[in-house]
Amino acid sequence: MSNLDIHIHKFGGTSMGDSDCISKVAELISQQKTTQQIIVVSAMKGVTTHLVEACLLAQQKNDNYKNNLNTIRTTHITAIDKLISEPYKSELFKQLDADLIEIQDLLKGVWLAKSLPESTLEMVSGYGELWSSLLLTSYLNQKGQPAERMDTRDFLTIKKGEIGPVVLWEKSLSKLNELQPLASGKILVATGFIARNEEGINTTLGRNGSDFTASILGKLFSAKSVCIWTDVDGVFSADPRYVPEAQLVEHLTYQEAMELAYFGAKVLHPHTMGPAIEKEIEIKIRNTFNPKCEGTLITKQRDEGGLAVKGFATIEHIALLNVEGSSMVGVPGVAQRLFGSLKEVGVSVVLISQASSEHSICFAIPNSQTQLAEKAIRETFFNEIHHGRIQSIQVFKDCSILAAVGDNMAETPGVSGKFFTSLGNAGVNVRAIAQGSSERNISAVIDSHQTIKALNAVHAAFYLSNFTLSIGLIGPGIIGKTLISQIQELQEKIIKDSQLDLRIRGICNSKNMLLDKTRLDVNKWEENFKSSTLKANLEEFANHIHADHIPHSVIIDCTASETVAEHYCDWLEKGIHIITPNKKASSANIKSYNNLQNTLRENNSFYFYEATVGAGLPIISTLKDLIETGDEILKIEGIFSGTLSHIFNELNVNTKFSDIVSDAKQRGFTEPDPRDDLSGMDVARKVVILAREAGYSVDLTQIPIESLIPSDFPENLTIDEFMQKLPSLDDSIKRLVIKADEIDSVIKYVGSIDKDGNASVGIKSYSKDHPFARLTGTDNIIAFTTQRYFKQPLIVQGPGAGPEVTAAGVFADLLRLANHLGAKLR
Repeated sequence: MSNLDIHIHKFGGTSMGDSDCISKVAELISQQKTTQQIIVVSAMKGVTTHLVEACLLAQQKNDNYKNNLNTIRTTHITAIDKLISEPYKSELFKQLDADLIEIQDLLKGVWLAKSLPESTLEMVSGYGELWSSLLLTSYLNQKGQPAERMDTRDFLTIKKGEIGPVVLWEKSLSKLNELQPLASGKILVATGFIARNEEGINTTLGRNGSDFTASILGKLFSAKSVCIWTDVDGVFSADPRYVPEAQLVEHLTYQEAMELAYFGAKVLHPHTMGPAIEKEIEIKIRNTFNPKCEGTLITKQRDEGGLAVKGFATIEHIALLNVEGSSMVGVPGVAQRLFGSLKEVGVSVVLISQASSEHSICFAIPNSQTQLAEKAIRETFFNEIHHGRIQSIQVFKDCSILAAVGDNMAETPGVSGKFFTSLGNAGVNVRAIAQGSSERNISAVIDSHQTIKALNAVHAAFYLSNFTLSIGLIGPGIIGKTLISQIQELQEKIIKDSQLDLRIRGICNSKNMLLDKTRLDVNKWEENFKSSTLKANLEEFANHIHADHIPHSVIIDCTASETVAEHYCDWLEKGIHIITPNKKASSANIKSYNNLQNTLRENNSFYFYEATVGAGLPIISTLKDLIETGDEILKIEGIFSGTLSHIFNELNVNTKFSDIVSDAKQRGFTEPDPRDDLSGMDVARKVVILAREAGYSVDLTQIPIESLIPSDFPENLTIDEFMQKLPSLDDSIKRLVIKADEIDSVIKYVGSIDKDGNASVGIKSYSKDHPFARLTGTDNIIAFTTQRYFKQPLIVQGPGAGPEVTAAGVFADLLRLANHLGAKLR
């Protein structure tokens, strides 16, 4: 229409919310450095809703419609009083009151007739834009910015179509040319939402009408850009309400924006963009309340080499219908009959997926239309159903559609694999799949209760946010405390190198727990934990850690508690992964152990327990590697206790057993009660774990354990009383040492498993040139004799106890879990 540099700016109801907002809008308008501005405005916040409610109340003969009109008047009077001076103020008051009298007369007729014609509803609901445009025009003129109101009803002509209003372009353009609105050179303030039909009767553009107005004006005026000002920074990679790590998308193509809008992105409606796209006008989405942010730019050009997936969106409250039958295979016209029947009854089909065999068709529709759709299908295919040629019509309600959108998906290998792998790793069940022929989107139908988890899972997988793990730590003792320090020390590096965000969101002991919705402050966790008044509750703790907005959750059990271990199966069933140095679950009675293994097989959760044997040493993983590569285990033998390793390494003909134990206790090498070490039970549990790992059905009760505590020692001794009686063992231990020394050997406390699964725990002697004899300090040593490692066993040796190495073993399992879930560790 013009060679001017024309830019359209649309301000919605939130942007026009009150006097402060309108003042902000005027300021933004003054900052635009363009030749010609056309400003499209919506009604002030809540006004259209009040007008529609007033109409409906009047139809119901409810006199409260007058209260709605009074509220509307107060809203505008308040804004006018704060913004406008004379002579504009009196003119606005006069116009407002005249319009409200006209509305009241219309609604009185509705009240009397108890009938609300559509034309009346559309006329009344459009008044808000008339008032807001007058208000902004007056304010701009008052501020010295020449402005003129443009009532779009004077030229914009539409008719009703099947899917919404249809613009009569030739008629609208002809009327606009007659008006010559650009001749004045002023800022044009246009009414959004409202128009007239072919008969000249007032009507509206329906939902998102003001956005549509802006796009229409962009085409009519051949504008350079259309900027939609709203209350968010632009289009995000996912809905920030559900995905806290969602990022602003700086650029989208028209097609990407249309796909995201279709699948539920709230910023734009796909219908509103059509006119601007047709003329290749760039569209901007910006935040009225954060104008420093450049927002999202939508253009024809795509980002070469950019992200494969620009964003994710969901459509909720969906039902999935699946029609299966032999009569559908190879029979022309079945799909046409099916979808024709749905069209006839007004059912909106959102997504279609058909088996390549043509044996079944599934499609998604709104939940509310399920009964209507099923009835239509059964009537249309009555004969086929009656004769068994259509076997089933299945209905799955309460579903959501999750879509990934990006123009670069077609040229990027592995997008589908990553998309569905991330859903699988998060335990999300996919009911149906569809992909556009343009390869611009992948859609999956999922259960609605998994929507947030699924959205976060796929979002994290494509590096639009850090790959996040929600971590709950039970047992903040010396090992747990050390683990927190290790995570804290490497957190920034891991995020930078691997986009892996390890979020400790909860800490719990037997009495209290500390929780945070986002993440705990690991610098102050001890102080905050001590002051926490939240009582320990493992069920509440697990529910908190298993948050929907974070796709992956793990509980790290750093206790030695059997009670905590008893919760593992419940947590695994919920989709919570488990990492632990706690031996109780893996060495429990065989029934409980088998139940744990069955739970793991039936669920998509991981259980890592490397640190249960040898702390940070790769003992379990080595054994697994041997078995998985086809080696045959002939014997496993080792010194599994750091405490007993130290005690027996110090034993010789000149030392006393009791002195060594007392010294070890004072140095913190033993448990607070040394009997926990000397009983041999800890070693036996580790032997059971390895035996089961090797495939043997071994129970703790089946293993002969040579306890270092004599059976005649009373069980009710205090720790001090026990230590006082300990010297009575010196002679018997000394005899074993001397006997071994006479044959150039030493004694060690060992656990072993033979090729038949027979296990034992106790004292054995080894020649002084044996690897076990050369052990020092608190080291563990484990020898694997296998078919491949027969002449010389495979030996794993190193520190097998202590908070640093145990925590490191747990930390390694945590990173191993992240890798299994799809994180790319570097």
